[in-house]
Formats: sequence, C-alpha cells, structure tokens
Amino acid sequence: MLEVGNLRCEYKVNPIGIDVKNPRISWVIKSDGRNILQAAYQIHVSTDEEFKCIVWDSGKVDSDESIHVEYKGEPLKSRTRYYYRVRVWDQRGRASNWSETAFWEMGLLNASEWMANWITPNIGDNPSNLQACPLMRKVFEVDGEVKSARIYATSLGLYELHLNGKRVGDFYFTPGWTSYNKRLQYQTYDVTEMLKEGQNAIGVILGNGWYKGNLAWEGRRNIYGDRLAALIQMHIIYEDGREQVVVSDRSWKASTGPIIMSEIYHGEIYDARLEKPGWDEADYNDSDWYDVEELDKPKDIIVAQEGPPVRIVEQIKPVAILTTPAGETVLDMGQNMVGWVRFAVEGPAGSKVVLQHAEVLDKDGNFYTANLRKAKQTVEYILKGIGREVFEPHFTFQGFRYVKLVEYPGQPSLDDFVGMVVHSDMELTGSFECSNSLVNRLQQNILWSQRGNFVDVPTDCPQRDERLGWTGDAQVFIRTACFNMNVASFFTKWLKDLKADQLSDGGVPFVIPNVLGGDHHSSAAWGDAAVICPWTVYLCYGDKRILEEQYESMKAWVEYIRRQGNNEYLWNTGFHFGDWLGLDAKEGSYVGATATDFIATAFYAYSTSLLVKAAKVLGKTEDVEEYSKLYANIVNAFRKEFVTPKGRLAVPTQTAHVLALMFNLVEEKDRKRTIDTLVDYIEKNKYHLTTGFVGTPYLCHVLSQNGYSDVAYKLLLQTDYPSWLYQVTKGATTIWEHWDGIKPDGSFWSPDMNSFNHYAYGSIGDWLYRVVAGIDTDEERPGYKHIYIRPTLGEGLTYAKAELKSMYGKVKSEWRIQDGCIEISVCVPHNTTATVVLPFATSDAVYESGKRLAEAEGVLKHETVNGGVKLEIGSGEYVFTYGLKKPEAVNCLT
Repeated sequence: MLEVGNLRCEYKVNPIGIDVKNPRISWVIKSDGRNILQAAYQIHVSTDEEFKCIVWDSGKVDSDESIHVEYKGEPLKSRTRYYYRVRVWDQRGRASNWSETAFWEMGLLNASEWMANWITPNIGDNPSNLQACPLMRKVFEVDGEVKSARIYATSLGLYELHLNGKRVGDFYFTPGWTSYNKRLQYQTYDVTEMLKEGQNAIGVILGNGWYKGNLAWEGRRNIYGDRLAALIQMHIIYEDGREQVVVSDRSWKASTGPIIMSEIYHGEIYDARLEKPGWDEADYNDSDWYDVEELDKPKDIIVAQEGPPVRIVEQIKPVAILTTPAGETVLDMGQNMVGWVRFAVEGPAGSKVVLQHAEVLDKDGNFYTANLRKAKQTVEYILKGIGREVFEPHFTFQGFRYVKLVEYPGQPSLDDFVGMVVHSDMELTGSFECSNSLVNRLQQNILWSQRGNFVDVPTDCPQRDERLGWTGDAQVFIRTACFNMNVASFFTKWLKDLKADQLSDGGVPFVIPNVLGGDHHSSAAWGDAAVICPWTVYLCYGDKRILEEQYESMKAWVEYIRRQGNNEYLWNTGFHFGDWLGLDAKEGSYVGATATDFIATAFYAYSTSLLVKAAKVLGKTEDVEEYSKLYANIVNAFRKEFVTPKGRLAVPTQTAHVLALMFNLVEEKDRKRTIDTLVDYIEKNKYHLTTGFVGTPYLCHVLSQNGYSDVAYKLLLQTDYPSWLYQVTKGATTIWEHWDGIKPDGSFWSPDMNSFNHYAYGSIGDWLYRVVAGIDTDEERPGYKHIYIRPTLGEGLTYAKAELKSMYGKVKSEWRIQDGCIEISVCVPHNTTATVVLPFATSDAVYESGKRLAEAEGVLKHETVNGGVKLEIGSGEYVFTYGLKKPEAVNCLT
C-alpha cells in the first residue's frame, strides 16, 4: 500500500484568496511497512476537477522532494481556482494512485484589480459618535442563479462583515495587524451560499483596533490614522457566465450602532437598546442614515492574508463562582486564557452587566488588577429588556482567569457564562508528557501562553497596556513554538513586517509592527530576531523561501551591528536590554548582571554565523566567504576582550557562561573550564538558576551538550523559587514574566511589569522536546527530512514521550524505565530517515520488536558508541528494548 495524503498549498488546506504567484505544494506519504522513500512524483494542476484543463503537468520527476514543491506551470490568474493532485513512486518502483483532489484559489494579484473605493462613515461631529463603532451598508440585486461569489475585504481599523443578516466567516480582528502604512492584508470569503435571488444587503461594522485605538503604555492613539474605512469588493459569477461586481463606493449608507466604545486594551461598551434590528438585511429602512465619504488611500500596499486567521478555537466553562473576602462576586475560569466571555442574562431595559477581567487573586483571595496598569479590560452590556439576551464583544480581547461581576442583574449561574478562547488558528503539532505531573502542567502552561500571545502577532503579554510584538521574546521562544504548533505562515507574515519596519540603516525596532518609534530599536538579542527567526523557520519546516525573502533583512542587521561600537568586531555601544529580568540584577534594575557588551558581541557572532549558513543554503558564495571571515574576527575579538589568557571568562555570571558555550565562543581547550565554572555557579546557588530572558533558553541545552544533563534535570525539577515548577506549585496555568511574579509569601512583584502570561521562560519546552525526548532535525537536511532521536534519560523521570507532526508526518520518541529495562519507541515518517541513539545500550543486547538488531527490518546500520548504540533507520514504527544496568543479564523480552 502506497498513498499520498495531507495535501497542503502554502501550508494551508484548500486556501482561497492567496497571492503567491508560484505556490508550493506539500504532501505526506502513507504506507505500511518500513523504510519507504519517495523516488519520484508527478503533479497535475488544472482549472477543473476532472483535470481536463491541465495548466501544469510536472511529468514524472525523479526526486525525493515532497514538501514545498513549487508550481512551475503557466502564469496563474486572479480569482481562479486551481485543482491539484499528486502521485508518487517509492524506491522499489511501486506507484501510488492519484491523491484525492485538493485546490487553491487565487485572490486579486494586482492593485489595479481593486474597483472598490475606500469609504469612511460621515456620521457627524456629535461627540458621542466619535468612539462608537460605525455601521455601513448597501443593498444590491441578484438576478439569476449564482455559480460562485467571493468577497475581498479589508479596512483601516478592524472590520466585521455581514451579508443578509448573518456574520460572514469566522475570522476575528481582521484584517490583522501589520505595518499598516506599508502592508495591509485583505481577506477572501466564499459567500456563494449566502446570496439569494432578488434584493440582498451587505454590511460592515468597523472598530478602532490597532489602527486607530489606544496602543502601548503612553496612551497614544491614531498611530496609523484617525479615520476608519473599509474597502470591499464582491464578485458574483452567474451560471450563465455573467459577472456582477458590488463595490464599496458613495452609494453606501452609514450610521452608528449599539457598540458605544471598543478598544483592545479597555474592552467594549454595548447598549442593546441602540441595536438596529435588520440593519444588515435588504428590507431595512436606512433613509435616516448618513452618507459615506470616499478616501484617497493607497491600494498598492494591499496583500492577501498571509498568516493563519484568528478564530475561536475552544470554549471553556467557568469552574466556580467565588465570593472574595472583599465581598466581590468572581468567576473562576480555571485557566488563564485569552479571549472573552460570552454570557446570557435577563433583566429590565437599562440594567447592566459589567465584567472586569484579571489574571490572579491576591494573597487574601481578592480580585487583583494593579498589574494591568492602564488597561481596563472591562466589558459593559446595557440590556434592552426583552427576554434572555446573549452577548459577546466584537473588537476586543482580554487576558484573564478571573472575571468580577461588577454589575449583574439577578443571580448568576455558571451556565450563563462561557469563555471563548481565541488565537491565530495554527495546527497543534507537538505534544510532550512524562512521569512528573508538575512537568506535564508546565508543558500545558507553555502551550497556553503560546496560544494567548499568538493573536495575529507574537506578543509579550495579552492583558496589560502593551501586547506588542517584542522581537526578543519572539526569538527566544520560536524554536519551542515550532514544536507546539505549525507557526511557519504565522512567522512568515510577521517577518515581512519586520523587514518592512526595519530602519534604513538595518536597525530593527524593539517591537514589530513598530508602534514605539523614536530610539526604540536595535538592542542585542532583540534585533537578532531578524536573523534567528527566519533561520529557525527554515530549520523546522525546510522552508528555503523564507531565507530568500528575508536574506537582505538578515544581512542588513549584521551590517548594522558591524557599524556599531569602537571596534568593527565588538559591539560595545548603544542601549541594550541585556539579560532582561535576570535574577542577578542590581536592586531596582530589570537588567541582569551580565555585561551588555558581552551579550551584544555574543549575539553579533551568533547572527553572523547564521547568516553564513543562510548564504550557503542560498548559494551566495561571495557572502559565505566575507561573513565567514567576519565571524572568525568577531570570535577572536570576543576571546581577546572577554577570555583571560588562562581561559577564564571575564564576566562571572551564569548567562555569560551559557552564551559563550552555546555560541561556541571559547576555544576547545577552554570549554571544560567554562562549563565547570557554570556548574559551580549553579551548585553554589543550590541548583537554582539566575538567568533572565537571554540566558534561560540555552541554559539546559548547554549543560546537556557538555555532559551535565544531570544538572539540567535538577534545574528542571526544582519546585522552590526560582524555578519553572515553582510557578506550577503556586497554581500557574500559563508562564509568568517573572520567576517570582507571586512571591513565596503570596505578595506580588511590582505591579509595573508583572504579567502572568508571558511565554519567554517557556523556552524550556525546546529542551524538553529536543533533549529529554530527543527529537531534533538535521541542519543539512532540515524540516525533519533526516531526524535525530537521541533521548536523554535523567534522574527524576521514569517515562517521557514527545510527538511532532512534521511536514513529512508524525515523529515520535517515547522512553520508559521499568523493572530494570529500558523501552524506547520511535516513529519515523515515510520519505525520511533517522539517526537514533539508545542510551546505556550495547548492540548485542538490544532487541527491536523481539528481534536482534541485525534481523530487524528497517535498521540500516548499528554500532556501539560512547554512551549507547547508534542506529540508522528508515521510516516506520520501532520498539527497542534492553536492560538498564547489565544488558546481557537482563531479559527485556516479554
């Protein structure tokens, strides 16, 4: 049996409205048996499902490529659906049948195709209208049987689209957050089934969102513009071949509605008494509505939706209604989440529901909001007084576990409330579990923090008056993010904004999109996101195109650093965040004790080394030569500046030693001294860390790489402060910004900056996947084309399991220790190979599914090496068993 499945186009299943002119196709091979490799493929692309109008037949291509295979047919046309199918041959000559048919559909490929005009509501100067979310509508005629209909829509601000009395689509916070003055996304909707013959009505609600609303902690507004607007174009194709285009223009009408105020930070005020029933239907009387005005805004910056849309991905019920010591009525959702509460209520007209949202209760059990700073996180609903009313907000989201019922008519019931969890709708791809329940909760906390902070951009926190795309947070967490979810298109979109907002001299803003401006740019380890993030996406997804698209941005960042400092090879000037929130910081400082010029130069070397690798992948031989020399000079300068002649690091901190080892900045002869010193620091701190944002992601990796996995395990499994599990013991359900966001005595870190949903320290997830479970990819064959499975067993765990849905299929590594035996189960997807290292094993004592290694199908090579048995295996599922202490004396077969 040989089959082709899981067809994807640009990472998506049957996408509509894309504008990639040469989209890439990926597939997964399914087969029984082991060691299955693709030897050839064939792709058909057609404009009809029967493949009578083929626009590209690849022919039989002798290749093992099964991901990111680029379309190479005739130029693709706007607003056209293309069907595709794939078949493959394996190395034994077996041919699969054609796969099931999949499709993609092109959007508008040229700015000139926008026939619609930007329209803005002209609703007068009444102060009460200034913060209200306006409505706009138009009636149009459908005069025949509709074959297909598409709406292409975007806005200045956020929009919610309606057609014939129903909300269109399930996307939220459209058109998403980009560098609006340079890049603006549009969305495509299939509305074929929503139209009816005769009169139809299209409508839109607009909200301030990131475009016009309050952003960051200084209370700034109107950062991108001061007028909301929409651009909407509908194409209706009739069965008889006619086409009708309905566009936004002066024929539309505008009014205010029931949303009096809506802000991302502050929440929403909705007066149900102001609803206009039927406003989005054809027979509504809009004679008293206002006119709209056309705006002269650019269309050449408009691009199709690139990242995954934000959706409601889960609904959770509150677990309790609490009465606090202060007498407040508070809902406990049981989970720190991001989204909003949908609620049902009955009461007289004019009565209110007022909900305030917070992450934690204080040590006395009272509702705590000081850490929100100026963000109000409050939803207010004014009842119309007609039976049971159900409400959820439109253009705001909250970060919360607890909800205070400031006002609520009647007696609340748990059944009246539902938590609506929202984030960019990325496929969950990774899982990790082990024998320690606290570590399992830690893994869930990491995942929940990723969910809550991946709302269209990778934010630092989802609750206070910030929620910005901090570059440093993104780069330290991206490898963990790539395990947990398929984040390829999410980061592709965000990195394009990084490139768009990059300064002319190559500097990189602290946050992307850049809403801080001024001198808020180019800190070491933050700006390095320009290089680290695209390289990581390439590594995890085999995506060469992202390197092609971001290469000049990567290069510009390295050149920016090169021009800094008093020495071309040291970075010793400018502002840096340093080892942010390191525990060895001076009293009253957020910056750890590690010298900022040490950190800056270390990341200068690291980014340059990655640029060299990217240049090699892209065949840029001159750049390889130039930046290899630059890298060598940076390393030499680093050693002269920061390493004594006897091999001691001049900066005596955990983070300094971690970076020097992780980035290979010390000579081989000095590695042992460096790692021994790091371990000594940890031991003297009673096996606790002092690292901040910069050192923490690499700490356990460095220990494991240098023979101290036992120390890494001790750090992981600590439960007192400071540690990852300390947060878990204090009831955390997401990752905290500070190691002691809640102190042992129950008091809080300063409310100025104390998020309880901040994923940076969740970067330990990468170590859980790559070291404890042992799943990694080969840099030379990225995207898990060749897989390393090298589990690291450690004291404190008897079992660990990780799975990853790679682009090729499922990768699994599972180990357990029981009754003196080790059992390691692995899964290697078809069309890949793997190197497996079985710890504490010898070749003659290992069995695979009851057979000696020499007899096991799919085991291509095996040898006993220092520390275990090294295997080369083909695809398939395997179970290896052997004795833990004396393999020859223990029979692990059952």
